[in-house]
Amino acid sequence: MLATDAKRPPDDDGWGFEIKWDGVRALARLDAEGGLRIESRRGEDITARYPELAGLGEALAGHRAILDGEIVAFDEDGRPSFQRLQLRMGLTAPLSIQRRAPETPVTYVIFDLLDLDDHPTLEEPYEERRRLLAELRLDGPHWQTPSHHVGEGEALLEAARARGLEGVVAKRLASPYRPGRRSPDWVKVRIRRRQELVIGGWMPGEGGRSGRMGSLLVGYYDSSPDEARDLERPPLLIYAGGVGSGFTNEEIERLTRMLTARSRTGTPFDVGAPKRPGARFCDPELVCEVEFTEWTHEGTLRQPAYKGLRDDKDPLEVVREQP
Repeated sequence: MLATDAKRPPDDDGWGFEIKWDGVRALARLDAEGGLRIESRRGEDITARYPELAGLGEALAGHRAILDGEIVAFDEDGRPSFQRLQLRMGLTAPLSIQRRAPETPVTYVIFDLLDLDDHPTLEEPYEERRRLLAELRLDGPHWQTPSHHVGEGEALLEAARARGLEGVVAKRLASPYRPGRRSPDWVKVRIRRRQELVIGGWMPGEGGRSGRMGSLLVGYYDSSPDEARDLERPPLLIYAGGVGSGFTNEEIERLTRMLTARSRTGTPFDVGAPKRPGARFCDPELVCEVEFTEWTHEGTLRQPAYKGLRDDKDPLEVVREQP
C-alpha cells in the first residue's frame, strides 16, 4: 500500500502518525520454523543481501506472519541515511555482502502486519493491525517496531524536522490495507522535497569529470501502467531536467558504467526531450531519487541533488508526486 503526497498532515484524531523512514520498502514473510524471506517492492527475493536480519525469523518462531516495513541504514547520529544504504542495496556477491554488513549494518523498521498465522489482516483497520503488531514485541538487534501516535501530526512533523528526518506518514485509523494501491487513507508529508525519477540519458563531464558522466537527464511518466491502459496508449516519458550534484567519485564511475551499457541512439523522452549538444541517451531502465527545492513553471526540477539509485521501483511506476 502506498501513500499520497500532501503539504500538511491531517488535523484530526482519526489518524495515526509515523516517522517517514528514508530506506527501501520490503515485505518480510516468516514461517513457523524460523524461516525468513524478504521481498522488495518488485517482488524480488533480497533475503541474502541482508544477513543480519536472519534472526527476525527466529524471534517469531512458532508463528507465521507477513510484515511490512522499511530497510534502513542509520548514520552515526541515529538518523536514517539513504546514502549509507546505497552501500548495501546493490550488493549481491556473498563475499561483498559479508565484508560490508559489519561496516554498514541495516535495521528493518516494521510498521504493519498483513497476515498472522494464516489469518489475513488486510481488512482489519490500521489501528487493529497496529495493536496486533505491537503484541508480537518485535524489537531486536536489527529490527524494531516504533510506536505510532494518534493525533498531533503537526507536533510529530516538527519533531521530525528538529531531528533532520525526512517527514511523517499519516494513516487513517479505520483504513484497511490495500496492496499495490496509492490511497488517500495514507498520506506522506515530506520535510525535504524528494522525487523518484527515471534516468533517460546523461551529459558527458568536463574538467575533473572528463570522460565520465557529468550530469543525469531525468524524467517521469505521465501515467501509471493502469492509467495508461484506461487511456489506451502507453505512458509517456516527460523530461524533468538535469541533475549535476550529489555524486561521489565512486558513484560517478558506477553510473558511467551502467549508463554506457544501456546506451541508445535516440532519446527515450516523449515530451520535452533535451536539446543539448553532446547529450547521450540510454534505455530508461534505472530509477534514481532526487532532492530538490521546487518544480519550475517549465516543469523541471530546481536545484536538484542526486541521492542514489533505487532498485526497488519499476521505472514505469515513476510518476510526478509533488504538486
